[in-house]
Amino acid sequence: MQFGIFTVSDITTDPTTGRTPSEAERIQAVLTIAEKAEEVGLDVFALGEHHNPPFFSSSPTTTLAYVAARTSRLQLSTSTTLITTNDPVKIAEDYAMLQHLAGGRVDLMLGRGNTGPVYPWFGQDIRNGIPLAVENYALLRRLWDEEVVDWSGRYRTPLQGFTSTPRPLDGVAPFVWHGSIRSPQIAEQAAYYGDGFFSNHIFWPKEHTQRMVEFYRSRFEHHGHGSADQAIVGLGGQVFVRKNSQDAVEEFRPYFDEAPVYGHGPSLEDFSRETPLTVGSPQQVIERTLGFRDYVGDYQRQLFLVDHAGLPLKTVLEQLDVLGEEVVPVLRKEFAALKPAHVPDAPTHASRVAARRQSQAQHTPEEVSA
Repeated sequence: MQFGIFTVSDITTDPTTGRTPSEAERIQAVLTIAEKAEEVGLDVFALGEHHNPPFFSSSPTTTLAYVAARTSRLQLSTSTTLITTNDPVKIAEDYAMLQHLAGGRVDLMLGRGNTGPVYPWFGQDIRNGIPLAVENYALLRRLWDEEVVDWSGRYRTPLQGFTSTPRPLDGVAPFVWHGSIRSPQIAEQAAYYGDGFFSNHIFWPKEHTQRMVEFYRSRFEHHGHGSADQAIVGLGGQVFVRKNSQDAVEEFRPYFDEAPVYGHGPSLEDFSRETPLTVGSPQQVIERTLGFRDYVGDYQRQLFLVDHAGLPLKTVLEQLDVLGEEVVPVLRKEFAALKPAHVPDAPTHASRVAARRQSQAQHTPEEVSA
């Protein structure tokens, strides 16, 4: 099982000091956080995509390429690549290039985002969000899987004899997760292709996440990719941890109360009870996270949000130390002991290359050339 962190790249005022970091400071902080994630033994760093303030990450592949050069083991991903407003040709090119630069340590999470105005900024209509996601991804798959593509559709100019470059590393495209909070159509899309499904798992109660994941699993099996419990599932999560739970609650409360997304709404206690947010001791984080398996089954990737709402860099690095030293080692051991042998691990470039070679070896030369 993979454990990591994701960031949405928000630039938010620290409510305890009144200070707002500059874009330059926040960008450098996120680079430091990514390197720290590898240092403490986490597996994945994922970065979001936004094209409006108060966020900075308009070009995730640029940032991730820098992180790739500064790390050696960390899996690089996105916590949303906008499949609706990005040209699938550009996605195919950018992420194949990143895949080469990172030596295969790349996957991506496709999504529609949560900023309505982004659609007209890129010449699209938000009312076409789902059809755009479906059509654009169908083209993206072909661009990675086929050397030469002839294509026409509703939302971009046709392609004739087009080859996307560079080609995917070792002939294997980056693994794709489809991220969604509430859209069963996206879960269906993930299941249809045999891709991963990533549930945001932050703002909604567990019953909602359970329904979405169960639907994805059932459709994954329906489309013939394996049994329902072999579907590839990832979850988000949100934690703030200190040695003593009372200290964690006291320190995090002002950040929660003023957070751009959920501030000035439910109390910290109510939100923690109704959603997966966990503010407390390492043992409380461990127990709450292990409990996710009770309603989604065995899953492959757990990403935590730890750097939002104006939390200072020093605090975030301390959070990573605790995750790496006290929380994740226990979670690895416990989840591994519970996972049945037939449930797959999280896909990696190496495992996908090996599977491709095995599949090719099982065919005769005549079948391969046919």
